[in-house]
Amino acid sequence: LTGPRCRDCGGGRSVIEVTRLNGTVFFLNPDLLEIMEATPDTVILLTNGHRYVVRESPGEVVRRVILFRRMARSLPECGGNAPDVL
Repeated sequence: LTGPRCRDCGGGRSVIEVTRLNGTVFFLNPDLLEIMEATPDTVILLTNGHRYVVRESPGEVVRRVILFRRMARSLPECGGNAPDVL
């Protein structure tokens, strides 16, 4: 998987960007997201059993997943032209 190109929607990619507590950026497939909780760190559990602790708040992760879904359905809110990554 390669990283998204558009800060707003992912620019045609199939992942969202998140950051581990140590600052390492990685890309997560939002289709695998099963459970997310704040403990107070954000813990993401995927359907494959992998667990990640990330810097982003649960609300921010949800925002990125919503934007990803909009992009996947090709809604007009974003044309994939915004610079950078999610």
